[in-house]
Amino acid sequence: MSGTVIIEGAHIVTMDGQRSEHTDGHLVVFDDRIVTVGDGPGPRPEGARVIDARGCLVTPGLVNTHQHLYQWVTRGLAVDDTLFGWLTRLYPVWAGIDEHAVNVAASGALAWLARTGCTTSTDHHYVFPHGGGDLLAAEIEAARAVGLRFHPCRGSMDLGRSAGGLPPDEVVEDRDAVLAASADAIDRWHDPAPGSMLRIALAPCSPFSVTGELMRESAELARERGLRLHTHLAETLDEEDFCRERFGCTPLEYVESLGWTGPDVWFAHAVHLDDSAVKKIADSGTGVAHCPSSNARLGAGIARSRDLRDAGAPVGLGVDGAASNEAGSLLEEVRHALLFARARGGPRALAVRDALEMATLGGAALLGRTDEIGSLEPGKLADLAVWRIDGFAHADIADPVAALVLGAPPPLELLLVGGTPVVEHDRALGVDAEALARDATAVHRALLAKAGG
Repeated sequence: MSGTVIIEGAHIVTMDGQRSEHTDGHLVVFDDRIVTVGDGPGPRPEGARVIDARGCLVTPGLVNTHQHLYQWVTRGLAVDDTLFGWLTRLYPVWAGIDEHAVNVAASGALAWLARTGCTTSTDHHYVFPHGGGDLLAAEIEAARAVGLRFHPCRGSMDLGRSAGGLPPDEVVEDRDAVLAASADAIDRWHDPAPGSMLRIALAPCSPFSVTGELMRESAELARERGLRLHTHLAETLDEEDFCRERFGCTPLEYVESLGWTGPDVWFAHAVHLDDSAVKKIADSGTGVAHCPSSNARLGAGIARSRDLRDAGAPVGLGVDGAASNEAGSLLEEVRHALLFARARGGPRALAVRDALEMATLGGAALLGRTDEIGSLEPGKLADLAVWRIDGFAHADIADPVAALVLGAPPPLELLLVGGTPVVEHDRALGVDAEALARDATAVHRALLAKAGG
């Protein structure tokens, strides 16, 4: 899309350096960039599309920093299991995924993320069954169709059950094959240019599914090519026990010995950290993707988000895979991050605007894109959400940000990614939702049948 879009009459939360807000503000977009943000009516160039946003709240687009898109078609299984039991139940099902399954799953998950205010999403895809086809391409095509800014992580597992790992051998890869596929993904897809819609990261799965050699060599490849690094860490006490028994140290100490800390690294979960680990993460500039709903769904615990933020670590939010968070809503993570922080640390542990900051600027920091996304400022990419808060569920909530964070999820009036509408009037424009639902159901049944269950 090209041209000028003007949003008028809204309460605008900019998340700029001064955390400016405009109660009756305007925002002007030209092509893919924000031109002006301010109070009252703005300029009206001839031919501009003018959006009357009275009764709406405008925020930066939300940034999802941890996801497993393929899991959209395996929701509702092992709903009462711990993480290791859940993985044991689901690995045989995931062993049947292919290009079609991943495309359908990614289309559904990304479309729903868009409906919940997400403009930029990562994905951590680490299951590559033999003969499954080009799974990374399948999800990249889905992101293009939905219209989201996309940071897929080329994940990997090379430590199968026969070698002492958790995943079955049929879903792990040879280390040399992983490194070759990672280099190929960078060559084919990674776009480091300003305004990029597609950037790759490297993401070996976890200490209990990846060898130390692959962790180390993946980090070397990523740094050689200027990419970021991502992995699961310290999600459960089972993982803590695994690392202590196998490596004689904590999960953080283990990955640190392999070069896996620093401002180019972000961990998913980081639930089980002591004070020294919190300080080490913050001092190294390592980021954390906080996934409150999934951690609660699996009974893993509550991450120390307040302590990490206070220590200076960048903290963003993640939906995690839909098989451990069937809701798949990024806005819900904002609310749960706030509620769980207060449940753990008291009523002042996290403010409503802190929670929104984690979903916007915090996520942008984890992806290394605070110069382009995460706030509404002139020159930044026009990634923004317009929420309708003048209806029955929200009209009498005094603070518009509290209405968004603490109230029921409001209708999404408009979602722009680079100035292009992706959602309008609560409908994702790039997909046929009814057809996707039918396809997802068919894929789900086929995967269960293939797995013998």
